[in-house]
Amino acid sequence: MISPIKTLLRNITRERNTSNFTWWLGEGVRGEPTIHIGDVSEYSCTYMKLNPLQLIITSECNQQRGFLCTHKLRSSSNTKNTIVASHASRSRLRRNVDAMGSSVTDINKLLLEADKELKRMETTGGEPTNYNRYKFIQYLLEGTKKLTPEFALSHNDTISHIISCGNGILLLSKKKCDIQTNPNPTSLFEDVFEIFRTISLLLGSVTTQKLVIRHGTGTIYQSNHKPADLGNAVLGSEIDGEFIKLPSYSALQAQLGEHSKILAQMATFSRNPHPSSDNISGTLCSLLLSSGVSDIKLANLTEMIEIFMPRPTASALMSSTAALEQNAKALATINVSDPNVTVVFSVEPSANVSLILTLSQGSPPTSTYSNNTTILSPAGGYCWMITPEMLHQTPGVWYVDTRLFNSTWEPGLTLNVTSFMIKCLYWHIEKEKWSTDGCQVGEKSTPDRTHCLCNHLTLFGSSFFVMPNYVDISRTTTLFATVSENYVVLALLCTFYGLYLVTLLWACYADRRSCSKRKMTLLEDTHPGAQYNYLMSVQTGHRKNAGTSAIVTVKLTGSEGESERHTLTDPVKPVFERGAVDMFLLATPFPLGEVRSLRLQHDNSGGHPSWYINKVTIQDLQTQHVWHFLCDCWLSDDHGDGMTKKTFNAAKKNEIASFRNIFQSRTSTGFRDEHIWVSIVDPPSRSPFTRAQRVSCCMSLLLCTMAINIAFWNIPVDGDSSVLFALGSLRITWQEIMVGVESGLLMFPINILIVTIFRSIRPRIISKTQKDNCEETFGPPAVTIATILKDTEDVISLVSRSPRNKMSEMHRLESTTDLCPALDRVHEFIQLMQGESESDPHWVYCSKFLLAGLCHLLMGLDKLDGKNFPSPHEYQRALNITNLLVRKAEMVFSSHLAYCPPPVKKKKKKRSGGCRLPWWCVFLGWFLLLSISGVSTFFTLLYGFQYGKEKSIKWVMSLGLSLFQSIFILQPLKVIGIAVFFALLLKPVAVEETEDTEQLLLEQQDKCRRYCGRDKL
Repeated sequence: MISPIKTLLRNITRERNTSNFTWWLGEGVRGEPTIHIGDVSEYSCTYMKLNPLQLIITSECNQQRGFLCTHKLRSSSNTKNTIVASHASRSRLRRNVDAMGSSVTDINKLLLEADKELKRMETTGGEPTNYNRYKFIQYLLEGTKKLTPEFALSHNDTISHIISCGNGILLLSKKKCDIQTNPNPTSLFEDVFEIFRTISLLLGSVTTQKLVIRHGTGTIYQSNHKPADLGNAVLGSEIDGEFIKLPSYSALQAQLGEHSKILAQMATFSRNPHPSSDNISGTLCSLLLSSGVSDIKLANLTEMIEIFMPRPTASALMSSTAALEQNAKALATINVSDPNVTVVFSVEPSANVSLILTLSQGSPPTSTYSNNTTILSPAGGYCWMITPEMLHQTPGVWYVDTRLFNSTWEPGLTLNVTSFMIKCLYWHIEKEKWSTDGCQVGEKSTPDRTHCLCNHLTLFGSSFFVMPNYVDISRTTTLFATVSENYVVLALLCTFYGLYLVTLLWACYADRRSCSKRKMTLLEDTHPGAQYNYLMSVQTGHRKNAGTSAIVTVKLTGSEGESERHTLTDPVKPVFERGAVDMFLLATPFPLGEVRSLRLQHDNSGGHPSWYINKVTIQDLQTQHVWHFLCDCWLSDDHGDGMTKKTFNAAKKNEIASFRNIFQSRTSTGFRDEHIWVSIVDPPSRSPFTRAQRVSCCMSLLLCTMAINIAFWNIPVDGDSSVLFALGSLRITWQEIMVGVESGLLMFPINILIVTIFRSIRPRIISKTQKDNCEETFGPPAVTIATILKDTEDVISLVSRSPRNKMSEMHRLESTTDLCPALDRVHEFIQLMQGESESDPHWVYCSKFLLAGLCHLLMGLDKLDGKNFPSPHEYQRALNITNLLVRKAEMVFSSHLAYCPPPVKKKKKKRSGGCRLPWWCVFLGWFLLLSISGVSTFFTLLYGFQYGKEKSIKWVMSLGLSLFQSIFILQPLKVIGIAVFFALLLKPVAVEETEDTEQLLLEQQDKCRRYCGRDKL
């Protein structure tokens, strides 16, 4: 083993325990092996093991080990062999390139640090690492951009030094030992070339002369032009054979006419910067046009751009000579392996004759089978370009048949046949691969020069997106090991997570308390037989002490009647608390028509009876018509006008659509629901989006904000970025706009999706338990004469509340002797309904209510006996009359229902907020939330450890300002802006729909079924 390697190993083993270290050995390092494992062949590999030192040959070459190799690096003075060792499983303490970062404002100091860093990378195993290479190029580019054009023009040595440093990092990256296991990024060449391009732009901005900048990987040609001068212009060097010829100005004018000055920059490259399976060889070139502010992109031109690229290393073509006999043919075969190549087929006859060439696939052409034919003559040349279209982009064996065409055969006629394949490609930046779209091979192509025709420009090194700061994920373990030195970001995250857990516990407790408040109430004093339903929503104001402890009653008045007075209370939950929205199901025996007014009053009881009522909404569940009552007043004897009872009229359309009403509703709804931070404290009571989910979404949004903020924090300023807006010292550049767009694209879609899932989840419907059905097990209450008289009196009283029924209120029924006269009045009302020739919903619901009441009365009489009446005769008479009335009521109800069927329930319309998701989607929301939170936390920590303590502290300060702007400025402005927008469009807040209504209606139907003793009326 050579002496330098022994010295290297001796230095390594002094510092650490290397008993388990193994290295693959490159050529030039191997000695005589001492152990053989497996079958030894030419494909075997050699690795080295320490303690004891052994060289081992094995056929298992895919195992992960370190690598020991020798390579040659050229310096400015001499050439030397360098021994480099690397090991994948152990990190090394390295000098960091961040020393260059502090010198970007002093170009001479920056270049001095760059030389030191290149020398260190050259002599250190495993260098350049991804991180060091990225930061080296970044600092060198940033320092170059800070130069002035005058400085660049007068300091040729400095410019040359910058180019040398760029070449150095490029060569080191291509020659590193671990390039097979850790390949360079695809954008490496573009990143280095951006340095060269910046230099040429600096020089071109102060001189109108043509510039030629030669660097280690190629040449840059730069010139200034007026748009009209670019027509048929030649860019590059025709002497060297590398040049581009532009089309006429008429083809360029549409895309260049708006610019007054254009900077043309043509670059050639001696090697392919993006190796691929396309076997690209020879010189490569690119053309960039710039206005001095931004790049100009040419695409879909009507005339082709001609590109000439020499192939100095092309090998001589092998030719074949064939004798063409009289009435014979020459047959050549071509093996096409790439469907996109163009075959240049040349056949030179020994005499001036015309030839006909026929192309076919798979078998020689015949008189009946061929794919393409051409005629070659001395005037047009003896070269045939077989394009991919002629080959139908089909690989395989193709045949070319050559014969004489309208020419006289001469003895000794020979054909010299040569062919080569060529194709034109460009580098597709977005797809990161070579593509042939828009390019084709030109007819001037030769074996040592490629002629391409393209209708667009190939843009090397340009990108639409601003790249965030680079972080090397492979150094995760190393970076996390610095936590004891840099705990700033970790401490901040721990603080946020601690606050989150405390807030989450409170949110879960608050959600459990508010869960019962979401319950809708079926009013207990609603008559069981009443089936015309109204949904009433009562919104208590948000003012201080707006809630009430008093008992509230309501009475509705419509165009066709009025309801009885109902007490708005719930036996399970408290009602009319501050900011609450309480919903009640109220039923009447018949439609009230247009609800014109409602009367609210309370009994002034309890410790805080004063009540600030904000708004009441009444919805007819049969017709879906809605009436709004804009109250906004106190019902109190010590607030407002001192009244505890008031009548409110239904709001008119102009009042509902007024700017003031819509703005107030939208603002209140926005801050309580749309403002994700404020809504944690007081969310809408009926929203499926719980406090715990809101707190978790806030945490996810915070972590995303931190991760994106730290990724884009303090990125280098692009001096070439155009200014879109300027007001005094305030300047907004295109780079800043793009950072904002990218941040939004990274952060908001996933978080909006999570919030949308939580908002749109349909509540889980739980079937009734035995506890819910306990009423049926105990049966109906006991039946007495008093209850029968009371129920009969209630039925007549409710029916008499409509003027259309023409029934006056009945006096109180005192005894059984009053029952038969009351039934006679009911009989008269049935006869009135029988006489109505036109049916409408009023008579349908009246007859249905009356039928339910009579069935209940009949069921009660059946349970009694004659002892409760003065005589058995009177009892039998009452029973017979009731039986008769039930049958007549059934006939009347059936008749009116047949001529006026109830409206068919429409399919549920889609909600304005979108479709409702099944309840199990809550698990999907939590999975996405936890995933994005975990990823954001990981990258925030990774960037924080990479930045170091001082930079992390500065980032935390900038983050605090960013969060303050988001929570206290941007979010409120968003809510107010949306409220103003909808107010100007005059779109009121939609009435809330809920699945709880269906459950409440089922409960009411069950109550009616038990009341009348029938499963269905």
